[in-house]
Amino acid sequence: MRHLYECPMRWADLDVLNHVNNVVYLDYLQEARVDMLRTHAPAPAGGLAGARPGEGLVVASHDITYLRSLQLRPRPVSIECWVTQVRAASFTMAYEIFDEVDGERTVYARATTVLTPFVFAEERPRRLTAAEREALAGYVEPTASEPALAGRESADGEPAEPASRYPLRVRFSDVDVYGHVNNVKYVEYYQEARVAMMGRLAAEVEDHGVVVVLARTQVEYRQPILFRSEPYEVLNWVTRLGSRSVTVESEIRDGDRVMSRARVVLVYLDPVTGRSAEPPPALRSRLEEVAGR
Repeated sequence: MRHLYECPMRWADLDVLNHVNNVVYLDYLQEARVDMLRTHAPAPAGGLAGARPGEGLVVASHDITYLRSLQLRPRPVSIECWVTQVRAASFTMAYEIFDEVDGERTVYARATTVLTPFVFAEERPRRLTAAEREALAGYVEPTASEPALAGRESADGEPAEPASRYPLRVRFSDVDVYGHVNNVKYVEYYQEARVAMMGRLAAEVEDHGVVVVLARTQVEYRQPILFRSEPYEVLNWVTRLGSRSVTVESEIRDGDRVMSRARVVLVYLDPVTGRSAEPPPALRSRLEEVAGR
């Protein structure tokens, strides 16, 4: 069985291309997930919905594939969510963001999230209870799981030199009810660092002919990021160049400690036709240089 959530849209959700920004999709997923757990995980399984004092769910990873651009309109967008896997101390939820008119479905994105019950007073995950497993069982549609993201290393096993380093300052408003930076904000941080890098590379070759859009985002959460005055650091690597796409892998670090890892696939777009396009030769050459580090 799947849970259906009608998600309202806001004008502030839009980016410079007048589409819903990629980060906002994760906000929509979070709303749908919370609605499902509050509706279908009552006590004694209420720990999944944050009903137990000092406990809640933390996100271990996200994987979202963007299929179509979503534009602002007065009616809400539909989100179906369900469970694909239940393990001893975690479970995986899947989502589909869509519209359905006259029986025809238009899908904008598909995604999965791995979630872990967490005891915040002790800063540790815990196992799912029998009641929680039973509450989730009615929503299970099994699918294969994705492999974990790997660290960036060069051929000799040493850490590879990143294409860019970006100082990350946490805002007070980034912190959630548990005192940690909210999972959606990590994706926003990666976006800030990636836009700065891609903008610098394009400016170096005076390129203004194409824009980039996201095709896929994968994020793993390893350590909680906390509010503080000292900046963290985002490192970016260009790891793959396709004819019309580029893959960027990133890490958020606190010194040598890896807080999170991410991988995104970017597609170049002709802003006039709205279709995928090859990057200009000068820009591609510059990307090849940084990818070879």
